[in-house]
Amino acid sequence: MEFTSPEGERRYAALVRAADRAVVGLDFDGTLSPIVDDPTQAHIHPDAPEVLVDLAEVVAAVAVVTGRPARQALDLGGLEEVGNAIGDAGKELYLFGQYGNERWSSTRRRIVSPRPPHGLATFLRDLPRALRGAGAADAWVEHKGLAHAVHTRRLPDPEGAFERLLPVLRDLAGRNGLVLEPGRNVIEVRAPGMDKGKAVDALVAEVGAGAFLFAGDDLGDLEAFDAVAALGKDGLPTLLVCSASDEVSALVERADVVVHGPEGVLELLRRLAADARAAR
Repeated sequence: MEFTSPEGERRYAALVRAADRAVVGLDFDGTLSPIVDDPTQAHIHPDAPEVLVDLAEVVAAVAVVTGRPARQALDLGGLEEVGNAIGDAGKELYLFGQYGNERWSSTRRRIVSPRPPHGLATFLRDLPRALRGAGAADAWVEHKGLAHAVHTRRLPDPEGAFERLLPVLRDLAGRNGLVLEPGRNVIEVRAPGMDKGKAVDALVAEVGAGAFLFAGDDLGDLEAFDAVAALGKDGLPTLLVCSASDEVSALVERADVVVHGPEGVLELLRRLAADARAAR
């Protein structure tokens, strides 16, 4: 765990003092779950359920905000069981799937999801030709219901294929009224109108948050970082945490704290829970 500046240390201390009013928002892949070649096997870190349940006792709410479909995140994270345990402590676990388009909570216990956007079917129809044109015909396409993700991680030259595909898929997405979200050797195309920043704002309104921590690792978390930074400017104690890797560093310069992967995130959350209890 490394504070990026003395201001980061001050922000952590302020968050500790406001922990009982804080929402802790967490990305899934690369933050709670290690990045793996097959995203369907990206199970939550084995220590995470215990850490999240312990943390929930000292904060206002815990939320997972992910680009994954909500059902997939629930299953890979064992989050329904985590939600049960958090509920026993009188708190709530929130899950925002597909960048906030899908919602689940440990009290409502059902996934609320909109219809797939217009244009997604046309995008999928034209995608194979686009992949062939970019020399990435063998890229794996993950169908998420409200989005499609093109993974280059398994290709012989993942970074080169990513760079060739990015402008091609951006153009195809734009022609179909969709938005493009680049990530770690993955390009996701989805409906407009929702992002992780809007999910942060929704959480603040629903919970009545008096402080906010967000931890993420990738470009898809930038909107959440922006939303939390805006809360800080409005006077709320905030903390931005980058789960750093050798692949992506875009969030490092924006973060108050930099940790190494899911293990570092969990170490930080353990410390936060312990410090909050000591400050009572």
